Amino acid sequence: MKSYYVYIMTNKNNAVLYTGVTNNLLRRVSEHKNKKASVFTSKYNCNKLVYFAETDEISEAIAFEKRIKAGSRKKKIQLIESINPNWIDLAAGWL
Repeated sequence: MKSYYVYIMTNKNNAVLYTGVTNNLLRRVSEHKNKKASVFTSKYNCNKLVYFAETDEISEAIAFEKRIKAGSRKKKIQLIESINPNWIDLAAGWL
C-alpha cells in the first residue's frame, strides 16, 4: 500500500509556514533541508518539519493540504501544536 503525506515545514524562528504533500516524506524533507525542494522554502529557510499526517489516498492528502493552505495562520499553529506543542524538528532523528 502506498502512503501519502501532508506536511508543514518552518524556519528556525517558526515565522514562515510551508505546507506540502508528498509520497516520500523522508526524501522530500531532505530536499527541503538541502534547499533543493522549492524556491519558497529555500528563500525562507524552511527546513524544520513540524507537522505531518499520513494517508493511503492521494486525493485525501491533496484535499487536506488545500484545507490547511486555505486556513488561517492561527489554525495552522493549532494543527501543529496538536501533535508538536514544542515545535521540535520531527525529522531530527531521520537524517
